[in-house]
Amino acid sequence: MQPPEVRLPADDHFARRARRLQALAERNAPLGEFLGFMAQLATAQQVALERATGWQPEPEAFRLALEHGMPPLNAQALQDDIDIPGELAALLGALELHVGAAQRPLIAALRELPDATLKQLVAQLLAGEAGDEQHRGLMPLIAAALQVAWQRLVQALPHAPARPSGEIRTLCPCCGSPPVASVIESEASCSGVRYLQCGLCATQWYFERSLCSVCEQSGKLGYLSLAPQASAEEDEATAEVAQAEACGDCGSYLKIFPRTLDAEAEPLADDLGSLALDLLLGEEGRYRRSGYNPLLIAEG
Repeated sequence: MQPPEVRLPADDHFARRARRLQALAERNAPLGEFLGFMAQLATAQQVALERATGWQPEPEAFRLALEHGMPPLNAQALQDDIDIPGELAALLGALELHVGAAQRPLIAALRELPDATLKQLVAQLLAGEAGDEQHRGLMPLIAAALQVAWQRLVQALPHAPARPSGEIRTLCPCCGSPPVASVIESEASCSGVRYLQCGLCATQWYFERSLCSVCEQSGKLGYLSLAPQASAEEDEATAEVAQAEACGDCGSYLKIFPRTLDAEAEPLADDLGSLALDLLLGEEGRYRRSGYNPLLIAEG
């Protein structure tokens, strides 16, 4: 059997992500509070996805894009069609029942945010920009609402799109966004296959191993982790789950999570759980992060 080249997220994707985030929170004391809140946020995303009914295009609207290999849910093209205030209200309604006092001012500020400002922040998020300092703390919750909106759109697709090719093959085949990270599968049906995962809609698509996901070169790739002397050939019993596939040709890195090391790894959740690796690489200054995690867009 040939493994699927494109995999759409399951209907319970946010619930699975919430469970993974909670598990990471319980074993990562320095990030425990942060990851615990992100688990609550993912749970709220699942509730909002199931309860709210946002805008969806007619099935015919997907036909031309699917036939011609273009992202049918292009984030830049559809951002003005999404009911972002409605999506955000649904998410906040699900979230506010479970958060503590520290997060309630954020929810209140978002409820009072003018639609014009919200639209501007959405455009910045989809462009990978951190936004101004005044609103930066609001951005993860807005991004979470966008993820719900695009997950709902993915559910409306008649079938998965084809694997992207040419100049766009490192971008999501559904929405055209960059990947947050990649995962190497361990299931028998697709053992050893590497999938990139979209940071916005969570679609996964096949991408060759040992190729940089930015410049597509392979000659100067290295595999870095918090474990000393980590490498692609490192013993899997001692390797860190979170590894950075770093490219000496373009100076970028994308995290990679082998499920042979942890079968429950989920790229976006594990990206949040491995911020120490980003901090280490940021301090060294040799490589810049290429992964697009809309819940974690930082200045610069």
